[in-house]
Amino acid sequence: MSSGSAPPPATGAWQAGDPPGRREWIAGPGPLSLEAGGVLPGFELAYETWGEPNADASNAVLVEHALTGDSHAAGPAGHGHPSPGWWDGLIGPGRALDTDEYFVVAPNVLGGCQGSTGPSSLDPDGKHWGSRFPEITVRDQVHAETALADALGVRRWAAVLGGSMGGMRALEWAAGLPDRVAALLVLAAPAAASAEQIAWAAPQLHAITGDPGWRGGDYYDAPPGEGPHRGLGVARRIAHTTYRSEPELAERFGRRPQGDEDPLRGGRFAVESYLDHHADKLVRRFDAGSYLCLTRSMNTHDVGRDRGGVGAALARVTARTVVAGVDSDRLYPVYQSRRLAAGIPGSGETAVLSSPYGHDSFLIETGQISGLVKELLG
Repeated sequence: MSSGSAPPPATGAWQAGDPPGRREWIAGPGPLSLEAGGVLPGFELAYETWGEPNADASNAVLVEHALTGDSHAAGPAGHGHPSPGWWDGLIGPGRALDTDEYFVVAPNVLGGCQGSTGPSSLDPDGKHWGSRFPEITVRDQVHAETALADALGVRRWAAVLGGSMGGMRALEWAAGLPDRVAALLVLAAPAAASAEQIAWAAPQLHAITGDPGWRGGDYYDAPPGEGPHRGLGVARRIAHTTYRSEPELAERFGRRPQGDEDPLRGGRFAVESYLDHHADKLVRRFDAGSYLCLTRSMNTHDVGRDRGGVGAALARVTARTVVAGVDSDRLYPVYQSRRLAAGIPGSGETAVLSSPYGHDSFLIETGQISGLVKELLG
């Protein structure tokens, strides 16, 4: 927590009664059977849209967010939206996702914490789901999103786009429901989570569950400062380090101290202050239960599960496809994108974003990504 700031809330989740912002909601048509077994008795998905659907909604584009993203892909921060749109440079009139031509839809993922059903949501009895929220997978999340497509009258998406966790869902859409996806863009995401990616996630999960404020996942009624914000902050520090590249951190921070702090006398290095800042921001806008739930869904991501393996699953994809990696990404390295592209019929060579910003380049390099989107939709 930043020195002098107010103590963080038990959860940064959007809660009923908070300003809705641009969100709209759909309710699932009934119970959702889950891949790991069990049933979610009902669910809601929050979503935002830009542009207008044409007569048959064939101009609809689905945009899938990453782990700590949400439905607010475009637009400023404001009441109901703690952060500005994470792909604001791509969505709008005259932009790559031209809202004068396309109907752009961005849902908050099932298990998330910005309006969609997740651990911080209330169950049918009016209690926070907390520790009772079931295990969900990327496939379950896409299953839930089919209800959104149906509610909006979208039989087939003109394109499904996503990076990182969003790329996993985009790929699952194209492999699991190939007749509903005309074009596909997968950025900085693999066909299946690797051992190293699962290993990077493990200490993040332990940091959260080892926080005394975690309370087994049932902390939602805790007063400010007594939730699992310390564990969530440690998780964010670990994750954010993997999101950037070593050369960028070396150039931006080197071994410089933070201001007049002296590391020899317990002060921080500048890079530590940078990580502290990102941790403090996240604990005020996100939820530890959702972080755990969604990270586990990323760990279990495997498009080939129960489909005869990755190769057989990728062969199901019929969408016109662009796969892109980032040359400085140490979390989802380019070789994974190359393997993915090689397995999808007709996808061609992997596009490589050249950037010093590591994995986060899929959020930052909007100029390069705009070129890929125009290529895909052209």
